[in-house]
Amino acid sequence: MPRQTEPNANNALGELLQRMMPDWEVHSESTQTLSDHPGRHPDVLIAAPGRSPVVVEAEYEPAAGVEKDSSARLGLRVQGHPGTVEAAIAVRYPKAVGDAAGDAYKVRQVLSETRLSYYVLHQDGSRFPDSGWLEGSASDLADLAQQESIPQKAVERAADTLERGIDQAANQLDDMAVCRPSITPKVAGLLGMSDVPQTRRMACAIIANAMVFHQRIAGMHPEVRPLRLVCGPDVADKQGKTIAAWEEVLKINYWPIFAIARDILEQLPGRTAPSILRELFETAQKVADTGVDSAHDLTGRIFQRLIADRKYLATFYTLPSSAALLARLAVAKMRGIDWSDSNDIGRLRVGDFACGTGALLSAVYEQVGSRHERAGGNATALHPVMMEEVLYGCDVMPSAIHITGSTLSGMRPNVGYSQSRLYTMPYGRQEDGTVKIGSLELLQSSSALTLFNTSDPAMRTGSVGEETAAQINVDIPDGTFDLVIMNPPFTRNVTREGAYADTIAAAFAAFEASETDQRLMAKRMERLKKDTCYHGNAGIASAFAALAHKKLKLGGVLALVLPLSAANGLAWQRFRQVLGSQYTDMTVLTIASGDNNALSFSADTGMAELLVIARKAEDAEASIGRGHFVSLRSRARGFAHASSLAMNVSTPKQTRRIEDGPFGGTPLMIGDESEGESLVAPVDKEGNAWSAVRLSDYSIAQTAFALSTSQLWLPGSSYQSELKMADLSDVCKLGSYHLDLIGPSPRGPFDKMGPSPTATYPSLWNHDAKNETRMICQPDSQLRVRSGMETKAAAVWVTASRSHINLDFRFNSQPLAAAFTGRESMGGRAWPNVRFADGRFDCAFTLWMNSTLGLLMHWWHSNRQHNGRGTTTIRNVESLAVLDLHALSDKQRRTSVAIFDELKDLEFQPAYLTDADPNRALLDRRVICDLLGFGEEVYVLVRRLAAKWCAEPSVHGGKPRPENARFAV
Repeated sequence: MPRQTEPNANNALGELLQRMMPDWEVHSESTQTLSDHPGRHPDVLIAAPGRSPVVVEAEYEPAAGVEKDSSARLGLRVQGHPGTVEAAIAVRYPKAVGDAAGDAYKVRQVLSETRLSYYVLHQDGSRFPDSGWLEGSASDLADLAQQESIPQKAVERAADTLERGIDQAANQLDDMAVCRPSITPKVAGLLGMSDVPQTRRMACAIIANAMVFHQRIAGMHPEVRPLRLVCGPDVADKQGKTIAAWEEVLKINYWPIFAIARDILEQLPGRTAPSILRELFETAQKVADTGVDSAHDLTGRIFQRLIADRKYLATFYTLPSSAALLARLAVAKMRGIDWSDSNDIGRLRVGDFACGTGALLSAVYEQVGSRHERAGGNATALHPVMMEEVLYGCDVMPSAIHITGSTLSGMRPNVGYSQSRLYTMPYGRQEDGTVKIGSLELLQSSSALTLFNTSDPAMRTGSVGEETAAQINVDIPDGTFDLVIMNPPFTRNVTREGAYADTIAAAFAAFEASETDQRLMAKRMERLKKDTCYHGNAGIASAFAALAHKKLKLGGVLALVLPLSAANGLAWQRFRQVLGSQYTDMTVLTIASGDNNALSFSADTGMAELLVIARKAEDAEASIGRGHFVSLRSRARGFAHASSLAMNVSTPKQTRRIEDGPFGGTPLMIGDESEGESLVAPVDKEGNAWSAVRLSDYSIAQTAFALSTSQLWLPGSSYQSELKMADLSDVCKLGSYHLDLIGPSPRGPFDKMGPSPTATYPSLWNHDAKNETRMICQPDSQLRVRSGMETKAAAVWVTASRSHINLDFRFNSQPLAAAFTGRESMGGRAWPNVRFADGRFDCAFTLWMNSTLGLLMHWWHSNRQHNGRGTTTIRNVESLAVLDLHALSDKQRRTSVAIFDELKDLEFQPAYLTDADPNRALLDRRVICDLLGFGEEVYVLVRRLAAKWCAEPSVHGGKPRPENARFAV
């Protein structure tokens, strides 16, 4: 029998949680908490105004009845709270709690030091985790209870309601733009945006957000009248009274929220304003009826759907669960902070220089406040210093600063503050004739001129169009930030497709910038990038990464959302060099999913992203040397899932290394379910690619890594053998870059034409599925010599060859990594040619590249940012690890020619069906056994490797396999 009864343990747990959650009601073993069932009593009840009550039911191991007890509490009403219990946490006390000797203090001490097991049951019948138990401390349990008190489905319903109301109101502004065209440009001018439908939706969103926030703070301040008395159905002068009410609110503070909303409302004509206010008032009421208290988050969720210039700025809303994951991982790496000391916290500096909706700053605030509370502090009292000193947010969009201010102010809406560090940065042509490029102005200066300041009431500034709006110099010193966290824009100036087709410099094409201004802004970026890791081909995100590095202090934490190309793109090499030489304790997270819509941590990107978190090494610390790579099965599905993922990733444990052999990574477990794998891999100072990203099976990474070091080490066996490999550039010469062939004169000597069987200068240029099923392919184009360029054309043509390599390999539709043309030809954009000193190398190269091992290495080396596709560049492919053709004997070279002649006309299936393709199996057998001299057992292991590789989401891209696809040996 345990010394402590379960009620004793429950009371101790309740007291411990109350100390960690001072702003919450925590009741334990109380019979007066459930409205309709006074005879029942939860072990522990956790509740707060505007939140859904959470019940904790606990038993000693084995806790056989805890699920039944927890389920019985779901749906019950709680005294003094309008909501029902939507989540119940089942807790299993370990034996140490029952064995604790002494009074309640001793039990609390044991509970605070021991690991608890728990899971969550929801009213909709779901369970988290799906099976098994989570493990964590009492502090982790408090975090979970807080997360579960906001039901995400209700939040989504409220967001949908809010968006529908905004759309209805914006329709009226659209009508006004036609009937009274002088009004809406003034509204757009207040936001610093062009007069387009998205801008009008944004204007209505800002008013709606202010109304929802008004409802939230009414009753917290005597000066704030209820919204229904200001613009309700019975109010005659809705516009005048709303403006007057918001003037009173501004006297308290809340400038980031209400100043622009007031200015927009003042511009609306008297006949239209009441109708818009009526629509948005009803919307605000419906949002309130959903029972979601965190109304400030709702506008942020739809913000990205409303940004007119997102196609140019390429800013994508960081999903709340992703923001929580990144923030928790980042804050966990911060060192030397006494979380119980508000003065210590007040000295922190946290920056987001592309803050967008404020999702990341908000998530960091949540983490800091939570850690302060769990350490015995008062998070409410911390609010002024967080707003006034700790959190810095910059953006080029006034509406973004409005949303960020709303989000952060809404953390503690009843607590005022005197100023904030939220700044709209100048972007584009300025009144003095110069051009500015937003936060990136800070790359070469610690001080920048802000466009206007909506955060300081003393400035009396509200929006771009106000005469009182003033530019102020803001000082953001280098080397002073403890944490820089960002999801920066990804746009590249070199982009010339889709929405960017008519732009000169896509990264600077927002806000209707003229071609002249785009060029000037791009030139300014070139000047400011000196001594940074910015590269135009990497895109503007690399400039923000450089800015983050510049602002971080030694020991500070870098936390970024970046495109997956940051891991292995050649243009990102300088960024990787900076991390490899100046940072330590690095974690990289990616998502291995076959769903094209679930590859990113942001909303709507449609491409793979990564999270990188690292600490800037202090003088006495060594740089990274190693990185912790985590590949998730899916992105975080909610706050509890994000918290559990972060806890698992941050908890020190023995993680398998990439050099340890093809045995897979260390499983990332939540309950009984594997959520991914982790692996430790080298990170060097030269900035070489981080290839261990976006894999569902890390044994493939270990095999590819071993092969790149000339070791054949296959999954399923401890067999190792030397297989000499070399960089592609060491065994051949790459042909011309496609623009050196057909670029504008005098760069290119040729024009590209359609194919001809008698072409003088044939070329394999484009992808054509019908032309690429066999290793030997016909040229699909011809090159015509430009007049006056005959000499240069002749000099270029001598580089023609028969071998070509695939730079844009669609694994789920294309069969070939390398192609062979019957006669010498030039390469093109998709198929640059490869030249060898020995003609027999062409055959061996083509065979190797199209075998399973060759496909594996092409995939390993490529940028897997888009599902089912591996891209590289003509420069980057030079470092591709290939079979060392110089190490082949004369006999092997002759054998390669014989094998090629035998197989050259075979039809191959797309690469993602390599395991089921009998012709690919035959190619593998001939390469492994006949060319390289390995035995049957190695061939069988290679075919097993083919099945593993084909199962990778980045290979099949979610494309279904044909029903008749069977494993081919």
